[in-house]
Amino acid sequence: MRIAYVINSVEGGGAALPVPAIAEVLRAGGADIRIYALTRRDGRAIAPMEAAGLEVVVRDGGEGDHLAALGWLDRNMAQDRPTHIWTSLTRATLLGQLVGMRRRIPVVSWQHAAYLKPANRRLLRLLQPLSRLWVGDSDAVTKLTAERLRVPPPRLVQWPIFRADPSAPLARAWNSGEPVRIGSLGRLHPVKGYDVLIDALTLLPASLARPRIVIAGEGAERIHLQKRADAAGVEVDFAGYSTSPRDFLAGLHLYVQPSRSEGLCVAVHEAMQAGLPVIASAVGQLPYSIVNGRNGFTVPPGDPMALAAALADLLARADLLATLGAQARADVLDRFSPERFRDAGFAIVERMRSF
Repeated sequence: MRIAYVINSVEGGGAALPVPAIAEVLRAGGADIRIYALTRRDGRAIAPMEAAGLEVVVRDGGEGDHLAALGWLDRNMAQDRPTHIWTSLTRATLLGQLVGMRRRIPVVSWQHAAYLKPANRRLLRLLQPLSRLWVGDSDAVTKLTAERLRVPPPRLVQWPIFRADPSAPLARAWNSGEPVRIGSLGRLHPVKGYDVLIDALTLLPASLARPRIVIAGEGAERIHLQKRADAAGVEVDFAGYSTSPRDFLAGLHLYVQPSRSEGLCVAVHEAMQAGLPVIASAVGQLPYSIVNGRNGFTVPPGDPMALAAALADLLARADLLATLGAQARADVLDRFSPERFRDAGFAIVERMRSF
């Protein structure tokens, strides 16, 4: 089995982040893997992929030249002759489906997105029969894939995109008298809701000790968010892209994910793995029993008052942060164990052998 794994880009984070772990399972199941990226973006995902022994082929092109990208992918598939095409995210899926149909190569399409642009939703629904199998990366996305794309149950399976690591470092417990360090990992984009977090910080009671806020990520919204924080009189450390998310998380006491939309949200799961309690928007996978009141809390998306109330509650009871964080780690290690991750992947490989 030779799998051409087609992704939108090799940008650090997002759908490219779990590729080494996914490829490891596919290879253990007997498949050879080659990665094809339709565009580069920041290229930060290349190094971890190559470190995992993966060959990465990156197209020298942009994000809107779809005909050129289609031709590039078609030429590569004609030359390399994979037995299967595996696609991730909308652009890669649509182009992979067309090439698969032309070259008579079966396609497996991995769905991560909880939000789809209306045009993309219509195109994916129209072409969904061209994928022999659809894979949802979480309960939420699997359900949405069935509803929005009308994928019938026999062609829809689930493989959670997150693989927990019991050896991941633990965050240092909060000590009485020190500021609570609150952090978040994510690109600086409106969908991540960092403007909501800034607004929420202005609503915290004056009687509470001021927490320290740090956001690790880059993006086009950085200048806007910094100006918003400055105008509000809120101190936020925009720390830039983190090359070591585990070390970043280990320096926090509380993790916040104020997103307007998410799929599974790997960052929240990594934070819980580090033993951090979480306050997150009730979007995507997050309210599906992973953030459950014993390990953190969910709030309505886009609601600064609700987020401020949840933050104030935990800041007033900071002595409970370690207990909530320990439960978070236990929950993630149980639900997303390496064994469950591997077994789900092997089951998909066996399905693919029958194509």
